[in-house]
Amino acid sequence: MGKDILFEIGLEELPARFIDDAEKQLRTKTKQWFEENRISYQRITSYSTPRRLAVLIEQAVEEQETVEEEVKGPSLKVAQTEDGAWSKAAVGFTKGQGMTVDDIYTKEVKGVSYIYVKKRIDGKKTKELLPAFKEIIEGIQFGKNMRWSTESLRYARPIRWLVALYGEEIIPFEIASVPTDRITYGHRFLGKKVSLNNPKDYENVMEKQYVIVNAEDRKKRILDSIRELEINHDVVIPVDDSLLHEVCNLVEYPTAFVGSFDERFLNLPEEVLITSMKEHQRYFPVKTKEGQLLPKFIGVRNGNDKKLDTVVKGNEKVLRARLSDAEFFFEEDLKKPIDYYVERLEKVVFQEKLGTYMEKVKRVQSIAVQTASLINQESCFLQKTERAAMISKFDLMTNMVQEFTELQGIIGEKYAAIYGEEDDIAASIREHYMPINANGKLPDTMLGSILSVADKMDTVVGCISVGLIPTGSQDPYGLRRQATGILRILEENNWDISLETILEIALQQYQDNKYIENTEDVKKSLHEFFQQRATFILREKQIEQDVIHAVLDKEIGLFNYAEEKALLLSQKRHDSDFKRTQEALVRVLNIAKKTEETEVDTDYLQTESERALFRSYLEAKENYDEGKREKNANKALQALTELTEPIHAFFDHNMVMAEDENLKRNRLALLNRIAKLTNDFANLSIIEWKQHQ
Repeated sequence: MGKDILFEIGLEELPARFIDDAEKQLRTKTKQWFEENRISYQRITSYSTPRRLAVLIEQAVEEQETVEEEVKGPSLKVAQTEDGAWSKAAVGFTKGQGMTVDDIYTKEVKGVSYIYVKKRIDGKKTKELLPAFKEIIEGIQFGKNMRWSTESLRYARPIRWLVALYGEEIIPFEIASVPTDRITYGHRFLGKKVSLNNPKDYENVMEKQYVIVNAEDRKKRILDSIRELEINHDVVIPVDDSLLHEVCNLVEYPTAFVGSFDERFLNLPEEVLITSMKEHQRYFPVKTKEGQLLPKFIGVRNGNDKKLDTVVKGNEKVLRARLSDAEFFFEEDLKKPIDYYVERLEKVVFQEKLGTYMEKVKRVQSIAVQTASLINQESCFLQKTERAAMISKFDLMTNMVQEFTELQGIIGEKYAAIYGEEDDIAASIREHYMPINANGKLPDTMLGSILSVADKMDTVVGCISVGLIPTGSQDPYGLRRQATGILRILEENNWDISLETILEIALQQYQDNKYIENTEDVKKSLHEFFQQRATFILREKQIEQDVIHAVLDKEIGLFNYAEEKALLLSQKRHDSDFKRTQEALVRVLNIAKKTEETEVDTDYLQTESERALFRSYLEAKENYDEGKREKNANKALQALTELTEPIHAFFDHNMVMAEDENLKRNRLALLNRIAKLTNDFANLSIIEWKQHQ
C-alpha cells in the first residue's frame, strides 16, 4: 500500500486568466517529477481556485524503484592501451560510475566497439525525496510576476501558506519564508483556518469551509444554478463558455442570483447592454424564449445565499451606473454626423512610420476599390466600396467605442444604419474586422470581405515594410492573424485574383514612404511571410510539408486553387497508379534545369516519338489552360497525366544530349516547355513520393 500526498499553495487572489495554465503546469510538472524520480502512484488530481493551487497524489509508493542502468563509455580503442591494458579514460569512466574496470564489457554500435558498465541504482525512501518538490512549486510560470517584501522569488501573487503532507506527516521545506504545514484556510469570509490530517480528505474538508477546490465542480454548480433560474423565471440565459470559465476562476463558492435594470436602457443597442454586463461586470444576459433581451441579468456571488438581497442591490447599482454612462455616450454620439468622426481620424496616429488613421483609411480605400474592380466592375458597387472604406473606422472616434473598445465595428454598423447608410455598407464596418481570430467567423457580404482584405493587407504590408516583422511570440499588430484572415477570405470567396496582385496594389500605396528603403527586400519578406501563413493553413488540413512547398514554391497565386492542388497531390503521392506519371514529369523537370530554351523548331523534330510528344504537349497545354481557367486542379493535372506515355516513349527512342547541337537544343526546348507547364502546377521534383516505398 502506498501513501497519499498533498501539496497546496495558498496565495493572494490570482488573476482569473492565470489560473488554468498554472493548474495545468502544476499537474504536468508533478507527473513528470514523480516519473523521473521513479515513484509510482495510482492517480494525480489537480485543484485550483483564486486563492490556491493544489495537487493530490494518491497511493504513492514508499520507496523509489531500484533500477539497473547500462552506461556507455568511451570507444574500446580509447579505453585500451596498445598492450591491451585499461587506459586512464577507462579507469576514470568506471570510477565515475562507482564501478571498477572488472565490471567493463563491450558492445558494438555501428561497427565501433564501446565499453559499458551496468550499475545498480538503489531506490531511496519517498519521504526523503519529497522536500525537493519545492522546485516544482517555485518553477510554475505566470504571464506576469511580482516580488513582495524582501523575497527574491518572482510569482504571480504572494504565497501566504503552504500545505505539504505525506500521509499524516508534514513534508519539511520553505518557500519565500513560508514554511510548510498542515494548516490551510477556507473561504476568506465564510471559512476559517483548518488543520488537514489526511490528504484524501482535502476536497471534503474544503467544501465544509465554503471552498470548492475542483474547478469543474464549481463550473457545474454555476451551470446547474443558471439552468434552475431559467426554469423558475421561464427565460433563456445564453451561457458564453469563455465567460463561464472566467467566472468559475473568480469564485471559490459560487451562488447565482438574478438582478434587474431599468427598462429604458433597452433602447440602447443590444450589443452595448450585453458588453456592459459580460465584459465589465461578468454578468450573463437574460432573454425571452423568442430571443428578445430582458432587463435582467445573472450574477455569480463568491459566497452562500445569506443576505443575497443586499448583494443583488449592490450589483444592480453598479450596473445602473455603467448603463447610464452608455446611455449618455449613445445620445451624445448621435448628435454628430459620420463625417465629423471621419475628419477626427486625421488627429490620431495609427503607427508613427505609417501615419494617421486617416492616411490608413485612404490607403485601404484605394486597395479596396482596385481589388473590387477586379472582382465586380459595376460602378455602383465600386462607389459602395469607396464609401464603405472611407467610413470604416469612424466609430473609433465615438465616445461609445472609446469607452467600450470591444464594440469597434459593431457600434459602427449600428450608427451607420441609424444615419441611413445602405445595409451592406453598414454591415461592412463590422465585418471588416473579421475574422477576429485565426479560425473566427468570416464576413458574410462581398463588400465586407473586400474591405477586410484591404484593411488587413494594408496593415501587414505597412508594418513589414517598415521592419515591424513578428518574432517568436511577439506580434503586437496581430500580423499573423491578419495574414491568415486574408488567405481564408480569398479561399472562401474563390475570387479570380491572386494574392500577389493584391500585395502589389497595397505596396503601391507606400511608394513615397521615406521609411521604406528597399522595395525588393520588402517584397521578399512579404512573400515569405504569406507563405508561412499559407503553410500553416494547409498543414491544419493535414497536407504534408513537401507537397505544400511544391505548390507554393514560386507564388501563392489563387489560394483556393493552390489548396485544391495541394489536396490532390497529397492523395497522389501515395497513389501507385500515379507513379509512372510522376516519374515521367520529374525526369523532364530534372533535365530541363539545364536550359531555358523554349523555342521548338518543328523541322528538327526528327523521330516519330518526339513529334508525338510535341503534339501531345500542344494538346495538353490547351487542356491544362482550360483546367486552370476553371480552377479545376483535377482537370489540369489530368492534362499533364496525358503526357506520361509520350514522355516515356521519347526517352526510350531519343538521346536528348545529341551530338548535333541544333537537335540537342530543340529537344531541350521541348522538354523545357513541358517543365514550365508542370512547374506552373507544382514543383513535383521536391515531393517525397510515398508510392516508391
